[in-house]
Amino acid sequence: MDFQLSSDQRALRQGIRELLEGRFGPAALRAAAGRAGTPGERVLDRALWRELGTAGFFALRLPEADGGVGQGLPEAVLAFEEAGRVLLPGPLIATHLAAGTVPGAATGEAVVTAADGALVEWLDEADVVRGDTAGAEPLEPLDPLTPLHRLPAAPGRPPGPPPADAPLVSLLTAAEQIGSAARTCRTAVQHARTREQFGRPIGAFQAVQHLCADMLVRVELARAAVYAAAVTAGPADIAAARLLADEAAVRGARDCLQVHGGMGFTWESDVHLHLKRAWTRTHRTGGGTQSEELLADDLAAGPA
Repeated sequence: MDFQLSSDQRALRQGIRELLEGRFGPAALRAAAGRAGTPGERVLDRALWRELGTAGFFALRLPEADGGVGQGLPEAVLAFEEAGRVLLPGPLIATHLAAGTVPGAATGEAVVTAADGALVEWLDEADVVRGDTAGAEPLEPLDPLTPLHRLPAAPGRPPGPPPADAPLVSLLTAAEQIGSAARTCRTAVQHARTREQFGRPIGAFQAVQHLCADMLVRVELARAAVYAAAVTAGPADIAAARLLADEAAVRGARDCLQVHGGMGFTWESDVHLHLKRAWTRTHRTGGGTQSEELLADDLAAGPA
């Protein structure tokens, strides 16, 4: 099976990358992180949200007859990978999945969030909330750009997104994770080339070379799995891709911190933000044990 990107897919990826890096570069990321947690301060950039809608980000998989772009899962994965690369904040997946049913979601006029298991992201800034969020209590978020509410346990409350949406949430989360993993890998390599110790770039030392090489291997393996799952849309493929992508994002950010040393923990570096976002994403539908159990059930069932 050929997983090489077509010229249209490469153009889509490049267009999304240019839009996001132009509108949400490192300076904008730090400014947003600095505003987070300030009472009464809205962190979500509504103007950028509408720009994403105009660019077709939310309506990417909506049929053209319904005013959408008419693309498929592979194209959506490319777009969400770019969003993960720049740590774009906001309930992107929930709004994307609501594009065909919630007025204003496709164009970015409405911000949509959804209950996902015991957590809800961006509840206070959402215009539309899908699912039962009664009794939700705010949490102190690990990631300053992912405000969270915890849902109380209640009889009859569904454990996560509707069954039809759960695999898509997991796959698009995996796409964001590989975007973040790719960025931290690149950041580590750039730092290793320029930071000097004992009169030599630290990238000349074998221990640092091994860290960077391992990061690259995890990124490429996870990306191949995510792209393949976007084509097959098989639940087991998505589960495997999610596990690999979560590992690539979390371990990649941790290794990038190691390459940076103590500087990686400071606000002048974006590395700690990637680590916090990667950790936060692992708690979404399909993360960790959920994917492991789905894969175990698939293996136990044997060949179809």
